[in-house]
Amino acid sequence: MTDIPHPRANPHLVGHQAAERVFLDAWNSGRMAHAWLLTGPKGIGKATLAYRIARFALAGGGEGGGLFGGPPDSLEISADHPVFHQMASQAHRDLKVIERGVADEKKGKLKSEIVVDDVRKIGDLFHQTADAGWRVVLIDAADEMNRNAANAVLKVLEEPPRQALILLVCHSPGRLLPTIRSRCRKLALNPLSEQHVSQLLSHYRPELTDSEIAALARLGEGSLGKALGLAAEGGLELYQELMGLLVALPRLDVPALHAFADRTSRPEAEAAWRTVTELLVWWLARLVQVGGREGRGMAEVVPGEGQVMARLLAAAGLERWLELWEKVSALFGRTDAVNLDRKQAILTAFLAIERLAKG
Repeated sequence: MTDIPHPRANPHLVGHQAAERVFLDAWNSGRMAHAWLLTGPKGIGKATLAYRIARFALAGGGEGGGLFGGPPDSLEISADHPVFHQMASQAHRDLKVIERGVADEKKGKLKSEIVVDDVRKIGDLFHQTADAGWRVVLIDAADEMNRNAANAVLKVLEEPPRQALILLVCHSPGRLLPTIRSRCRKLALNPLSEQHVSQLLSHYRPELTDSEIAALARLGEGSLGKALGLAAEGGLELYQELMGLLVALPRLDVPALHAFADRTSRPEAEAAWRTVTELLVWWLARLVQVGGREGRGMAEVVPGEGQVMARLLAAAGLERWLELWEKVSALFGRTDAVNLDRKQAILTAFLAIERLAKG
């Protein structure tokens, strides 16, 4: 397994050339927005692009122009550049990164949100003279700010200092204040292609087989972060076990279900619980999506998956499966919120699926 660099130290950006070009064109035009909102699903490279933009700006616009010394034609900064080293080691004085602070030093647990004290660090940056002309604030992720922190950022956006660049990484822009969104230029990043996710999986997890890479890339749905997380937590094996249970429908293998629920709901199996519940909710949502499409075609993650979905959709109407997806999602959320019995939650979800599968 190859170590995966933090976005601040990652020189590679894959699949987002169009977004990179949008920023570069704005830079070269001389009419660049002072605040940029980078949106898209988790794990697709938003933070990697944000740090790439920050390096470019702090290096004064890259390491040279295009052909014959014209304007820069790439945001790339060499890994040997001093700015790259300073950012990778979190030592660049003209960059301020705002993110969730640590709640528990011993456990390394992060706070649940970005608070106003974190955001006040922006003022420290803007009150000092920049070394190279630009000062950059990078907020990762902006939708994790609480109301007070968001209001503090809004004040900065309303009256930004000269040559200040504010980069907001955001997974769910709908959670941001509309006034923040309106003061930023939006840079929407699309999910990566399966080909790009497979390419990166091959690089970071070379021990995986071709079939495992293909399945993880499909489960990742364009998110390298999600695919890598599933690989690390045994997500593919858990998904295959889920499908092994679902393929027996309309009559579940009850002993196998109990063994599976018992193993994935133990206190020491926190990661397995998270992975299983997320995968089951995702699979039900996928079932609804397939049922809503004419022809009901789908790309299988594991062989035989399409036949299972076709059988279930024939047993009950789409509205009933949609209702079940909502109930299962709420059940798992409530189980976490009020510490209900996890094994019972898994059993309840599967038995509800069985009842619908019997028509």
